[in-house]
This record gives sequence, structure tokens and C-alpha cells, in this order.
Amino acid sequence: MSRVTDQLTRLLEGPEIILAPGAYDALSAKLAAQAGAQAVYMTGFGVAGSTLGVPDIGLMSATEMADRARALASAAAPTPVFADGDNGHGGPLNAARLTRLYEQAGVACIQLEDQVFPKRCGHMENKEIVSISDATAKIRAAVEARDHPAFKVMARTDARATHGFDEALRRGEAFLKAGADILFIEAPRSHEELVSVAETFKGVPLVANMVEDGKTPYLDGPTLQEIGYKIAIFPVSALLSVTERLQTLYRAMLEANKLPVDMQRVTFQKYNEIIGLPDMLAEAAALEDEGDI
Repeated sequence: MSRVTDQLTRLLEGPEIILAPGAYDALSAKLAAQAGAQAVYMTGFGVAGSTLGVPDIGLMSATEMADRARALASAAAPTPVFADGDNGHGGPLNAARLTRLYEQAGVACIQLEDQVFPKRCGHMENKEIVSISDATAKIRAAVEARDHPAFKVMARTDARATHGFDEALRRGEAFLKAGADILFIEAPRSHEELVSVAETFKGVPLVANMVEDGKTPYLDGPTLQEIGYKIAIFPVSALLSVTERLQTLYRAMLEANKLPVDMQRVTFQKYNEIIGLPDMLAEAAALEDEGDI
């Protein structure tokens, strides 16, 4: 059992809700962990935007996602990372391969959903889903592909938007029977639906997806815990905030022909401290000293 999967198991067995802020690259994952996050959520929405500058409509490849998962896991360690695996990038064999890649990358959990390929962000319109049998087969393949049961499989259904709330609950039951460790009913439309999910799957680790301007009521961690959720992800909060910040900064820089003196920032030296330069230089010096013996 790896350190991060062991840590995630302890968190899931603990009494408190796990609040996992979204990260989209190694730097954001490192900063989230340094801020004290219990876990970090690798957002496919953010990875697509930060890596390719494109919307979350299935344009990232499986290997690109696995590479980004490895970078986030390394930067956040020992904080566990939940990693978005989209729809597995194909059928059951593809989902199995992606599961192995993610486990080898060092994340603690893979998230798989039941959308068709290419997929869309869960809070976009006009989504489509595969049959319940196809979706269940992918979850089962992922469960069987992992090397250790401590590596978690999170099963997500987008059926609420396409086939209604009852079908979403039905798929949740099927995914749990297929071996999923964590259940993610995407985009409930009301407080009542959030409560109904928690009552239906009482005792199951449930995910609440808090997306600003999304389709689900936007609640805080303690409120979600009281309802019955174990994990609260805030996948795009950082991405949306940083996007606004970059727009403001670049406009100001181009207007002033330099970075305005009153623009808020960390110092060059502080950034190097945050990113770990002093520790790395000390480690390199120690290794050189050992080599001189």
C-alpha cells in the first residue's frame, strides 16, 4: 500500500468531510497541499484548459492525462490526489489501462464517468451517456485492473442531466455492485436531490461537486457533511480565479509597458522558496559531499 493511498483510506474512515480543492497542474497542486488541503482533485476541465487552452470536450488523450496526473501526484505528495479519468478514454480495456497508468502515476483514486466519447464537462449542456451495461463494465474493469484495493475507484454518473434523477440513482447502485469504492452522482439540481442521494446511499462515500455558477446548489463543507457527503470537491475555483487574475495582469502590463508597481505578487525569492529551491540545492550539496568521501 502506498503512502498516499494509505492516507486516503484513513481520511475516508475518519469522521470529517474531505474538502478537495481543484488543481490543474503541478504548481497548483503543490500550493493546495502547502495550504493544508487534506486531498487535491485533479480537474479534467482545468487540465484541458491549462495544457491545451481548450474546453473540456474530450480533446485530451489518455496518455496526456496520465502524464499530468503523475506531475500533480508528485507535486502534492504526500497529500492524496483524486484524478479525473473522464470516461476511461474508450471501452473497458481502455478504462483498465488508464487505471493502471493512474495508479503507477501515484494518485490515490481514479474517477470514471458514464459519458460517451467525446465527453463534456458535467455542468455543460447536451451531454450523452453510454448504456448502463457499458458503463458498469468499465467500472468493473477498473476495479479488476488495479494492483492494490487501497487504490480507489470513483464512479460518476451524468445520467441526471440526460435520463433523470431516478436513472442516476439506478446507475449509482449498479456501479457500487460493480465494485466502485466512491460514488459521484453528478449535478443534482436542488437541495432536495442532494439529500435524496445521501439518503439512498447512506454509508457510501459520496462526492458533492461544487462548481461555481453550476447546476448544483453551492454549499460549504460542513453543510454537505451534515447532509451525508464524505467528499466535497471544488474543481474549478482556482482555475476561474487565476484566469481572471491573468487577464487583469496582462492587460495592466501591456497598458503600462511593464508590471505596475502596485500589482500584487510574490517576490522572486519567495517563489523560489515556495517551489522548493533551497531544499533542492541543499540536497544536491549533500549528495556532492557524499561523493567526495
